[in-house]
Amino acid sequence: MEKNRGIKRLFYALIYSWQGLKSALKHEEAFRQEFIAFVALTIFSLFLDVTAFERLIMISTLVLVMIVEVLNSAIETTIDRVSFDKHKLSGRAKDYGSLAVLMTILIATASWLTILFL
Repeated sequence: MEKNRGIKRLFYALIYSWQGLKSALKHEEAFRQEFIAFVALTIFSLFLDVTAFERLIMISTLVLVMIVEVLNSAIETTIDRVSFDKHKLSGRAKDYGSLAVLMTILIATASWLTILFL
């Protein structure tokens, strides 16, 4: 089987990414909430008296939260695909993913507060 190359590969990558976005918005409540926060806070940031670099940091940290959330969802989906049985290692993997999301939210919050109030 021949792999897609060049523009065709990029085209299919965009389609798969779009499918991933639609799936995350449909099936992942946390991602949906973070996406809504991203849109609202990005619009809000456009009205703030901050530098372009500060705005970039603010928006980038919001995107980072969504990236980590999607990775967490991928971990959880994979574990659930393998087995719904409770297992301490499955639980630990899911907890680690959740911790990664929390840590990223803390980074985003600290970044926003630092830029807005210091």
